[in-house]
Amino acid sequence: MISSGSVKRVAVTMGEPGGIGPEVIVKALSYAEVRDYCRPVVIGDAGVLNQAVKLSGLPLEIRSISSISNSKPAPGIIEVFNIKSSPPFKRGIPSGKAGKALVDYIKKAVELAKRNEIDAIVTAPISKESLKLAGYSWPGHTELLAELTNTKDFAMMFTSERLKIILCTIHMALKDVPGKINEKLVLETIRLARMGTDMLGIENPRIAAAGLNPHAGESGIMGKEELSAIAPAVEKAKKEGINVSGPFPPDVVFHKAYNGEFDIIVCMYHDQGLIPFKMLAFDTGVNVTVGLPVIRTSPDHGTAFDIAWKNMANPSSMLEAIKLASQLELRVKSYEL
Repeated sequence: MISSGSVKRVAVTMGEPGGIGPEVIVKALSYAEVRDYCRPVVIGDAGVLNQAVKLSGLPLEIRSISSISNSKPAPGIIEVFNIKSSPPFKRGIPSGKAGKALVDYIKKAVELAKRNEIDAIVTAPISKESLKLAGYSWPGHTELLAELTNTKDFAMMFTSERLKIILCTIHMALKDVPGKINEKLVLETIRLARMGTDMLGIENPRIAAAGLNPHAGESGIMGKEELSAIAPAVEKAKKEGINVSGPFPPDVVFHKAYNGEFDIIVCMYHDQGLIPFKMLAFDTGVNVTVGLPVIRTSPDHGTAFDIAWKNMANPSSMLEAIKLASQLELRVKSYEL
């Protein structure tokens, strides 16, 4: 379904040093198949990754490089664009030092992407609390990447074999969501859903818009957002030639998509989409930021501080994120925002 084209250079940012990021990175890159579809380089602290290799017991060697041009991929070697952290970082808990380090990794990845030295970015999980402790106001990776790339319209898309979703609102309190749902936002997200499915190689995708309220508002009895925002956005998108329908009651639309009736669901808020998605694809789901000028994916899980540095982390989602990053294609269409 997805055309991979030439082998891509993929930068994998190390994420939260005290979380499971370093561990899932070294475990994922231990699979020989990774080098069949990309040339990975990690952006992070070589010393921390060496510790992760020792923890895993895998026969791997960490090799520091000072520039992408110095890269010489080889079996059993993980190349690292070394950005040394201020030791010691804290295992299993957030910290301000970790917050500064993880931002430095992302900034370097974006810098390399702008210079066309890499083709895609895969981000290991970060802690929003570490960001706050470091004095940053970004609520997460997505907003940070959008600011660094001067991207105005963007969305989080989560993809798995049987369910794909995209979010209208991202990191905000549930009580604030209704006030943010308006026709313009929903229409933009429907367009981004079309863009994201195009990146995946899905032709003429069937897009469903979920309602915000129970029973999709029941004709305004249980809420007006469906009538005032979601339905008008769906109608405007249809006039643009986008194959979208809804709003559907949230308690049925995921069942419909799971059984093949729709290719992607436009969800109104974070947990509306992420609860069913993670229930189905916690270890294999991938997060894609749609709208950026560079391909960016990440695992669909967090820092997992409770199991960090205990050699318990499953690398499956990271492996899928790297694989998908190497296969996605950015395309320019008439509906581009």
